[in-house]
Amino acid sequence: MHPSANRQWSGVTSEYGRMDTYMTYISVLGLGAMGQALAARLLQQGHSVTVWNRTAGKAASLVAKGARELSSAADAIASSDITVICVLDYAAANSVLDGAASVLAGRAIVNLTNGTPAQARATAERLAGLTASYLDGGIMATPPMIGGEHALILYSGSKPTFDAHVGTLEALGVATYLGADAGLASLHDLALLSGMYGLFAGFFHATALVNSEGIHAGEFLKLLGPWMTAMMGEFPGYAEKIDSGRHGVNVVSNLAMQAASLENILTATREQGVATNLLAPLLELFRKRDGAGHGDEDISGVFELIRRRSGAGI
Repeated sequence: MHPSANRQWSGVTSEYGRMDTYMTYISVLGLGAMGQALAARLLQQGHSVTVWNRTAGKAASLVAKGARELSSAADAIASSDITVICVLDYAAANSVLDGAASVLAGRAIVNLTNGTPAQARATAERLAGLTASYLDGGIMATPPMIGGEHALILYSGSKPTFDAHVGTLEALGVATYLGADAGLASLHDLALLSGMYGLFAGFFHATALVNSEGIHAGEFLKLLGPWMTAMMGEFPGYAEKIDSGRHGVNVVSNLAMQAASLENILTATREQGVATNLLAPLLELFRKRDGAGHGDEDISGVFELIRRRSGAGI
């Protein structure tokens, strides 16, 4: 009998306190820091959790909390209603799935491994050929955030699978479904991370610049933090101009002026003996856009230099 036939309302008392929840039989494959956090949270919610890891020795703390460890990924997948995979990369995920191909028919697979849209779509196509249902996911959280109010997990792929298990998935973080295209979760995941890394790059450059005169990062952050927060208020206006293509509307600080400002920043950077690697490419784009006759427009016009054109290659 499949374990789902025995699913029941579960009221459990554990080290986490009393919980009343509909119990799901769920397997977690991959017990790195994130996989451990996912499995621990599911146990906390009263689910029946089976775990597997390619190398032994990582399941002990989870077993002590009530998880069941199996020796093969195929057995773990076969024992559960839904399987969550969280491993290093798609090569590792596909290796796991290849080894369990014989049991995948009719199974629900949720892949929370970080990868690219193309990788997600290829995996979805392979699993469709094995009649498994597939959700791809992007975790917008660190392991300690799992289950907390600020944890966000993006999903795309099989809508029926998402709808059937959204209650369980919500325990891990706010579950946001983006569409049937399996590549959409990783696309949004990587885009969000791109914004984060751009923010970090500005922080690192700014901090290096003042540090050239011995000013500590913690002290400078008192000024930089509020300034960066205030500047994020410009994003809605930039988004509107990007969506409409009208970069010359309601311009306060035009591109030509900001290009001159950025050039001064990089000149000062070199004078202070600081590397220009993080901001120099942005100045190149500013100059190119300005040189094409768009200096009186907003800096949002730089988007036009990096966007994918219809019919163009990626």
